[in-house]
Amino acid sequence: MSEYDIFKVNPRMPKKVRLADITVRDGFQHEEAWIPTEAKIYYLQELAFAGVRRIEVANLGNPRIMPQFKDAEEVLKGIRSDIFEKRLVKKGIDPKDIEWTAVTIREPGVDRAIRLKEQGCGPDRVLMMVSTDEEHHFANSGTTLPAYWAEAERCIKKCKDAGIKMNGTVSTIWGSPISGPTRLEDAIEFTKRFLSIGADDIEHADHDGSAPPDQVYRYYSMLLDEIPNPDLHVAHFHVTRGWGLANVFAALQAGIEIFEGTLGGMGGQPTNFLDRTPVAGTGAYYYKDPNVVGLVTFEDMCVMMDEMGIDISGINIERIFELGTLMEKTVGRRLRSEAILNGRIPKEPREGFKRPKLHSDKKKFGEKPGQLVPDGWPEKAEVPREMLQRK
Repeated sequence: MSEYDIFKVNPRMPKKVRLADITVRDGFQHEEAWIPTEAKIYYLQELAFAGVRRIEVANLGNPRIMPQFKDAEEVLKGIRSDIFEKRLVKKGIDPKDIEWTAVTIREPGVDRAIRLKEQGCGPDRVLMMVSTDEEHHFANSGTTLPAYWAEAERCIKKCKDAGIKMNGTVSTIWGSPISGPTRLEDAIEFTKRFLSIGADDIEHADHDGSAPPDQVYRYYSMLLDEIPNPDLHVAHFHVTRGWGLANVFAALQAGIEIFEGTLGGMGGQPTNFLDRTPVAGTGAYYYKDPNVVGLVTFEDMCVMMDEMGIDISGINIERIFELGTLMEKTVGRRLRSEAILNGRIPKEPREGFKRPKLHSDKKKFGEKPGQLVPDGWPEKAEVPREMLQRK
């Protein structure tokens, strides 16, 4: 191992990660055109076939606010059907190895998840969310923070009794689109609060793209110093300001091992239009152009980590590319994946781009094959000593 190897220089840097796809929930919630139920089930199935084992399915909240999920129960029944599970088994996948998550946010959603679980089609894991900025929390959930914490404690107990895991999401860690600056220490305290009342893991979310990479590294380093078990922490980054993969790298350096993304970088604030009809959503969009928000692109994150030599736990990148390309047809527009647009980094010579004249010119000039500098130059270059010191 080189002395400059990143895993040696930074021992917290993981050599293996777990990647979760949340396209069908977070990605689709921002779409202003209805995504058919059949398409949702298809992508959930194909993501599982491609090796993804942590997948978000739907939002079980009020469909009046988020009508993209008015078919949430149909989707859950689809992925719990005998036909669906037989397809998984045929591909050599144990259905129990996949963790299906539904967002619930409020107690009625949790109760709905439990009812579906009793019917044999519920999620394995649900999600409730707090924001360290109470104004942002109230805009999302309609409650004060003290009232919500009491509700969350009650819901976690219900979920444990029903055999459902609970994820506690902490938002506005690096800032709020409503109240502005926030404190990292508050997010760590909120993480501890969730764990103390029984949450199984925590999603640490930059929901509005407020986190610069240095503060991502600072937060996750502080977090892992106090709560060092990486199984408890999930990183969730939006790319509103273009820092998504830089933030993924910063979180990797801090020691985070679980990351979420969406195909094509889809997602963002719940839509306030569906099929040209205004809907409630969560109110006015926070940003001028709702088309430039979204999450870290799942395809690009897979490729970046793979190129870095990080084990992405058996995910088939080529199939993920195919799904990302199909998704562009589903939503009817070009998405954000640079890896799909430009492909993998070449690992073999690309003969079609070579210029034949190079070899004839080298022969004409009397140069040897592979010769890179003129005859008579030293084998190793030496930089003048005075240039090595800053003035």
